[in-house]
Amino acid sequence: MALSTLAGSVPNIILIMTDDQGYQDLGCYGSPNIQTPHLDQLAKEGMRFTDFYSGNSVCSPSRAALLTGCYPTRVHIPGVLFPKDTTGLHPNEITLAEMLKSAGYATTCIGKWHLGHHPDFLPTRQGFDHYFGIPYSNDMTIDQSAPLAEKVLWREGMTREKMLAEKPRKNWVPLMRDEEVVEYPCDQATLTQRYTQEAVSFIQAHQEKPFFLYLPHTMPHIPLAATPSFRGRSKGGFYGDTIEELDAGVGQILEALKRWKLEEKTLVIYTSDNGPWNLKNGHGGSAIPLRGYKFQTYEGGMRVPCIMRWPGVIPEGATCSEIIASIDLLPTLAGLAKVDLPHDRVIDGVDVFSMMRGQRVVPPRDHYFYYRGRKLEAMRKGPWKLRLAKEVELYHLGRDLSETTNLAEQEPERVRSMQEAMGAFDKALRGSARPAGSL
Repeated sequence: MALSTLAGSVPNIILIMTDDQGYQDLGCYGSPNIQTPHLDQLAKEGMRFTDFYSGNSVCSPSRAALLTGCYPTRVHIPGVLFPKDTTGLHPNEITLAEMLKSAGYATTCIGKWHLGHHPDFLPTRQGFDHYFGIPYSNDMTIDQSAPLAEKVLWREGMTREKMLAEKPRKNWVPLMRDEEVVEYPCDQATLTQRYTQEAVSFIQAHQEKPFFLYLPHTMPHIPLAATPSFRGRSKGGFYGDTIEELDAGVGQILEALKRWKLEEKTLVIYTSDNGPWNLKNGHGGSAIPLRGYKFQTYEGGMRVPCIMRWPGVIPEGATCSEIIASIDLLPTLAGLAKVDLPHDRVIDGVDVFSMMRGQRVVPPRDHYFYYRGRKLEAMRKGPWKLRLAKEVELYHLGRDLSETTNLAEQEPERVRSMQEAMGAFDKALRGSARPAGSL
């Protein structure tokens, strides 16, 4: 696509995010057992990112970072939200969806939300025209005060009266449409399939208008679930089954774009919210060759797969090894939609469109901060990474991607300099932090 054409267009945006998918859990990232032909093809037709970071190593903070362009501590979502919590992403936060909606985009969220399940915090209050999905992780329970639709599909012998009277059961979560529960407990085995069907229907209904489809899948978060046609199919076990069904869903979405001649008008982004479980009951993913897992600030907890495709704009078969993060998506996509960033608040992300185009320019960022809860635990600057947990750890990721050789004693000045940078950034962030929403 010529720059003159690009300058006069705004793309449709499809942002697909899986839950707890490891760095290696795609064929194009080296999985020996999981087959992902559609995602591999997406990488061949677009760009694969080797150094892409999620906003955090657990669910809620990572999603807050993605949608606000900020480190999660700045927007006061430092940890996982639960059904008993009365907090969520503050309604005053300006989300990616709100920015795109202001530019005339149709917006929808299909999948796991996990930024507050009370009405004030739901997607429909954060810039999304519609919502279909589960409000938090699939291993949680129901909040018995949740608003119910007039007609709820009650499953497993459940009734409204039993739901209100019984102790909530783990792994029994509600399925919502907009702001009401429409199914309880939701049939998790069909979630990936139903999310895909909803996504395709949304694309079909909005062929003539720019759209933003945010598709945060439930899988492969435990408890794992897949339709019978995918059970037992993957050499990667049950976990592999869920990934291969996700891949098939991506294939259906890409086919829909082709069918309705929307490929060249649509930017597709695929990533994960954080690293994989550490073999949770044998059902964890793989972050090889990275060290660590979900919950950790080693690379395996926060460096995640990311693929982007926009035919004619993003070069085919390209690889980007610059430091890029999910917080960069908001300023980048806002720029593509010709929306100004807000001037009354700090946005931590930077516009990385030049990197997406494969242009040889100075990268917009050379560092990244890794928060664990409210604690700033690590920093990357160029190839160097300093981690301050139980001990002082310094690694050269260019030579030691697996973080095996601690160079802190050999590089005291580098440690001191990076510690000072971490302290200064954290102090400044806390000085301009914004509150979470609260009932």
